[in-house]
Amino acid sequence: MKIRIFLSLTIIVLAGERSAVGQDLSAIYEKVNPAVVTIMVTAEEIVGTGVRKQTATVAGLGSGFMTSDKQLITAAHVVQNAESISVVLTTNEKIPGKVISIYKNADVALVELAFGPKTPVSVPIGDSDSMKIGEQIFVIGAPFGLEHSLSSGYISGKLGSNRKVSSAFTKLEFFQTDASINHGNSGGPMFNMEGEVIGVVSYILSQSGGFEGLGFAATSNVAKQLLLDRNPFYLGIDGVPVSGDLAKIFNLPQPEAYLVEKVVFLSPAGMMGVKGGVYKAKIEDLEIMLGGDFILAIDGIKFSQNNLEAIGSRMNQLKSGDTFTLTVLREGKIKILTGEIN
Repeated sequence: MKIRIFLSLTIIVLAGERSAVGQDLSAIYEKVNPAVVTIMVTAEEIVGTGVRKQTATVAGLGSGFMTSDKQLITAAHVVQNAESISVVLTTNEKIPGKVISIYKNADVALVELAFGPKTPVSVPIGDSDSMKIGEQIFVIGAPFGLEHSLSSGYISGKLGSNRKVSSAFTKLEFFQTDASINHGNSGGPMFNMEGEVIGVVSYILSQSGGFEGLGFAATSNVAKQLLLDRNPFYLGIDGVPVSGDLAKIFNLPQPEAYLVEKVVFLSPAGMMGVKGGVYKAKIEDLEIMLGGDFILAIDGIKFSQNNLEAIGSRMNQLKSGDTFTLTVLREGKIKILTGEIN
């Protein structure tokens, strides 16, 4: 009899704890959800081959969160090649946006709205360094288009300050989580239990294409440092660095260069006439788009792995109205292109 009473009491206590946690999460969700947005993008893709090759407009979907009246943070891969961006709020307002800063390797981007919403709302950014493995978190996003869906879990791993991953211009830092993440969650916020953003949902590791228990989010401290603490810069290109044997195959005039694969039409690079690729090719395991410019130097600084930090520092110093130059190799000839920061 005593054992039965003890078990009954234990079940009641545990049920009460689960109810309290559920109520707490519900209250936090109601508070922060209005600042979470759905991002719809369109981009230009080359489809077909040979005489059937043509440019097609494709649609994309992601999430983000407002950091001020007119600015939001999302994942870089959501808006990297976007020709148009529409931001949808919980009020069903749909507002055009544009990228003003992007860091592809860190997978974070800053988007500015064409005008502020009727009722501005934002969420606080927390200190990701204070988070520990085992702490509870939750994410809000639009998995498979199901807007403002919530999933919760724990921080199951962390690439911390002692194991940061090197990037072209900065140090990368990611949380690993078991919270459910799927297509459409990218760019959405990861919250701590105080309702502060401590991560930007980035990607999953999957063999099936769906969530299998392993998701990653760029830490808020890295996102804040790159996007909010620096002067924003957005060139509007996507591509791959070329060096070694590939540089010799393409007959480059220097050991390293950057092959432009895609260019956003209304970006600084697009306005200055940078050319993107038009031919799909595969060199061993590397799939690339050929036919675009090779960037040899940016504002006189030669492109190389050793100069990436100097290039990043130089471009981050530029202000609206400043001009800069790109030295490119196009059809075997070196050209100097001049651009202006929007």
